[in-house]
Amino acid sequence: MFENPPSEVRSASDVFRAAVAHHQAGRLPEAELHYRQALTLKPDFAEAHNNLGVALRAQDKLEEAAASYRKAVSLKPDYAEAYNNLGVVLRKQGKLDEAVASYRKAIACKPDDVKSHYNLGNVLREQSSLDEAVASYRRALTLQPNNVDVHINLGAVQKEQGRLDEAVASYQSALALRPDSAEAHANLGVMLRERGKVDEAIARLRTALALKPDDPQAHNSLGNALQDHGRLAEAGASYQHALSLQPDYVAAYHNLLYLNAYHALLDPAAYLALARGWEQSCVPAHDRQAARSRAFQNPPLTGRRLRVGYVSGDFREHAVSYFVERLFNFHDRERIELFAYSIHPHADAATARCQNLAEHWARTFGMSDATMRDRIEADGIDVLVDLSGHTAHNRLGVFARRAAPVQAHYLGYFASTGLTEMDYWIGDEILTPAADDAHFSESIWRLPRPWVSYEGKVEAPRPDRQHAADATVWMGSFNNLGKLTPATLALWARVLHAVPAGRLLLKTKQLADAGNRQRIVDAMAAHGIAPDRLELNDATATSSWSPHMAYYNRLDIALDPVGAVGGGTTTCDALWMALPVVTLSGDRMASRMTHSMLVGLGHPEWVAHSDEAYIETVAALARDADVRRNLRDTQRARMAQSPLCDASDLAKALENAYFAMYARWHGAKNQPPRPAG
Repeated sequence: MFENPPSEVRSASDVFRAAVAHHQAGRLPEAELHYRQALTLKPDFAEAHNNLGVALRAQDKLEEAAASYRKAVSLKPDYAEAYNNLGVVLRKQGKLDEAVASYRKAIACKPDDVKSHYNLGNVLREQSSLDEAVASYRRALTLQPNNVDVHINLGAVQKEQGRLDEAVASYQSALALRPDSAEAHANLGVMLRERGKVDEAIARLRTALALKPDDPQAHNSLGNALQDHGRLAEAGASYQHALSLQPDYVAAYHNLLYLNAYHALLDPAAYLALARGWEQSCVPAHDRQAARSRAFQNPPLTGRRLRVGYVSGDFREHAVSYFVERLFNFHDRERIELFAYSIHPHADAATARCQNLAEHWARTFGMSDATMRDRIEADGIDVLVDLSGHTAHNRLGVFARRAAPVQAHYLGYFASTGLTEMDYWIGDEILTPAADDAHFSESIWRLPRPWVSYEGKVEAPRPDRQHAADATVWMGSFNNLGKLTPATLALWARVLHAVPAGRLLLKTKQLADAGNRQRIVDAMAAHGIAPDRLELNDATATSSWSPHMAYYNRLDIALDPVGAVGGGTTTCDALWMALPVVTLSGDRMASRMTHSMLVGLGHPEWVAHSDEAYIETVAALARDADVRRNLRDTQRARMAQSPLCDASDLAKALENAYFAMYARWHGAKNQPPRPAG
């Protein structure tokens, strides 16, 4: 941090030493004053310029600090410490390319400087140059194998690369060196959760919190693991604890909202109040105020196309991308100029397909909300569409800062965003009926058709379910385990009682965890269902798409979860594999997704409006093998011709909505002010 003066300095030396004494005692203004006095006596005193920069940086005077470091290296071109310090300031200013260059100069001056290799790795990670970051961390470890911080950050990058076993090994190396490292325990807990070892993850995160009880990130991570384990009240308490420690903790607030919306833990009014609070807690007041007064000069549409931008962290192998790809493919390029802003740090085959379909593609991972907002405004976007809501990798902070004259949410979330600056929420008459208007801070824009379109792939395995020789009727769900609420399990137990020949098959990756399997067995046993009527499978054998789809041939009837978020892609997949899907239409958008899809397919009779009707609908299908056999032979062709698979019609409906939204804004913008009263 500090450097002592060379021995030949005399008159400036005493002042410099006094400055260092003040600095080490934490008296920063006095230290700054003495460094400046030393430099008055000796202007070419490189060490004083460097240490002055350190004092200025500690007082958050970043521009002055950078100037001091630059002066130091101009006087002493091989001054590795000053180059490293300059990199620290540049990184803090968000000037990542310049920071990388400065760290590389430090390394060129001093190749064995562990600190510079480590800091370079940190910035490369922020830039998503993950392979280079790993190389920097490994070089640091070659020089200093026992550096715990480097092992931890190397593990974090390996996690981002999807190299989970290597990440676990890095965290274990850190713990071997420092068993009481709360950060290493917490990061290892996150990794164990990623690998489906939820019980171990919870134990490891509790160890981290025992070591460091006031760590908001560990509380947030514990909430995620508890949610995976179905311990929802405890998960909510963990998120709340994280927010009590750090009220503007964006991720924890997103997770709290997701928990409550996904599992329907709050009534719609209480959820909306909580959602409205997100921007109050997580977006500075001056940014919110600036958003209210932002004025856009987007021109009328005469002679030009409408510029539509989609913002998502899910342009990748994800349920959202399955719907978005098809939409992008059918947008009319004579009407729409299509922009896509990708948030996720990684790319895969789905990312490449989405990128090829967008006229303009921007990779915005690592941008600040303000920088991304300015980029979108510079692109002249007329209508900006959020595809994430309060899910992972969202950028609602950009929308809260108002990046376009019209802003709307579509597809990626199952409740209101709560944002003042989100103008519209796009649904349909069934998904978001007029009675739900009070559930949203946004204005509801209802499409005249189902709000999504599914791509039924012709290469999907053929529906060939054969009836069991013993007349067993297999009912089940491949939905995320989080959707299987206590109400869902209670209702499915009643279904099994009503269908004595029925058995329940569940398949989802969370069932790799023994604790989750036992939780399902115990819950069903409490409702009188013996374990031998259950089959609980993880997704190991069906990790790729084709085996997953073929697994639907083990079912006779697909059951939609109730009480919270229903099926989306899972519903469509089951229908494409020629299964009937039975749903209970609920009191909020999240519980009416399958209802909308079934009406689009032309099977409203599979929509129940009470528990009793749900049970009877399943029982009737279980009794009628001929109906199920006919579906196997005809449903896929029928679905392919239905609105549910008509992406062209959906694209046209959305384009018409975007044009109408923009026309409404443009007309309002050009209205003369009305007199008061």
